[in-house]
Amino acid sequence: MMRYARTALLSAALMPAVAFAQTSPESSGKVTDFVLDNGMQVVVVEDHRAPVVQHMLWYRAGSADEPKGSSGVAHFLEHLLFKATDKLEAGELSATVAANGGRDNAFTSYDYTAYFQRIASDRLELMMTMEADRMKNIRLTPENIATERKVVIEERNQRTENNPQALFGEQISAAQYLNHRYGTPVIGWMHEMEELDLEDALSFYETYYSPNNTVLVVSGDVTPDEVRALAEKYYGPIPANPELPERLRTEEPRQNAERRVIFRDARVAQPYISRSYLVPERDSGAQETAAALTILSEILGGGTTSFLTEKLQFDTQVATYSATGYSGVSLDDTTFRIIMVPADGVSLEEGEAALDQALAEFTKKGVDAEQLERIKLQIRASEIYAQDNVDGIANRYGSALTSGLTIEDVQAWPDILDAVTAEDIMQAATLLRREASVTGWLMRPEQGEAQ
Repeated sequence: MMRYARTALLSAALMPAVAFAQTSPESSGKVTDFVLDNGMQVVVVEDHRAPVVQHMLWYRAGSADEPKGSSGVAHFLEHLLFKATDKLEAGELSATVAANGGRDNAFTSYDYTAYFQRIASDRLELMMTMEADRMKNIRLTPENIATERKVVIEERNQRTENNPQALFGEQISAAQYLNHRYGTPVIGWMHEMEELDLEDALSFYETYYSPNNTVLVVSGDVTPDEVRALAEKYYGPIPANPELPERLRTEEPRQNAERRVIFRDARVAQPYISRSYLVPERDSGAQETAAALTILSEILGGGTTSFLTEKLQFDTQVATYSATGYSGVSLDDTTFRIIMVPADGVSLEEGEAALDQALAEFTKKGVDAEQLERIKLQIRASEIYAQDNVDGIANRYGSALTSGLTIEDVQAWPDILDAVTAEDIMQAATLLRREASVTGWLMRPEQGEAQ
């Protein structure tokens, strides 16, 4: 049931221009935030068009905050929080949500762990009761540990060990980060997952699972006064952790040597090329570079009219697919990624040469003004559509606030994107340094080569 987040290649959906007349400011979008006495930040996003609420609890603790040697413990603990507490039996929280017509889940990423319930708005108090209980009152046993450790190991087997693309992606990330925990998979390395024990789980829980390390985001058919009263009643009595450690991370040195990864696996159905560049994330109060990288990603590989698609798939026909991805919501430096699937008869070496030539041509040619305006229109439309998604709004604020951004940053983001110029984009393109890159080939073993 639980899932963990990984770096993915994303492109904005194409949104029709007619979307702009949809959302009434009186019915949705109003954001209120406050902080409880124990340090818990609370964000309320009102949307009164349907009697539904999304209740999300975000912890500023993800896999990049784990102690060395205990990779996977953040995700492991996420699983364990569905076990028994002082008031609930194992599985009772999810069963209660389902019995009340809702759904719940949780997910772990590098910078956060989040738990959520989507349910009728008159059940919000029940959700807070249960979520507040498991913030401090889980009852773990050696049997829990043994059982759930097998579950997460099997999850890794199914999602990673049985998937050459996932194994390849792990190796790319490990090569990309020389000194940062983003190079360690969220789910963990298998040999360390096998050693996770009760002490590892409780240590992480007692260190990070406290209200002063938490952002509560409630979106939907609620009022700030209602949420404040319930939050003070159920979360307010939980004491802050006065020994919460400062969130310090090892920093990446300047990268001065491009790296290459060649991953061979007999299960590979389609060989392809992946390239990853180390680039800046969205910084609070200074999001302009990230905005330019976001639009650069759309220009290069954001759809069928993107530069790489036109050049590699239609003009030269050396590729059957190409795409780029950049996600700036990250506490520390993130990646800009490109993938290319060579056409039949085109080798990976030839495909990479064509990709390099296309990127060099873009550097010389620059940004097409009409394409830039079209992308900005799509982004503005997507922002309007996003207001119709209670889940998406809560995720937007929760992921941002646990990754070093503020509410003001989130709200300013559309205007910052809209202000990006062609010159900004070409300046951002200079950040795609080969010396800070990893180029990978995913391929089948050569004939006669042993696995």
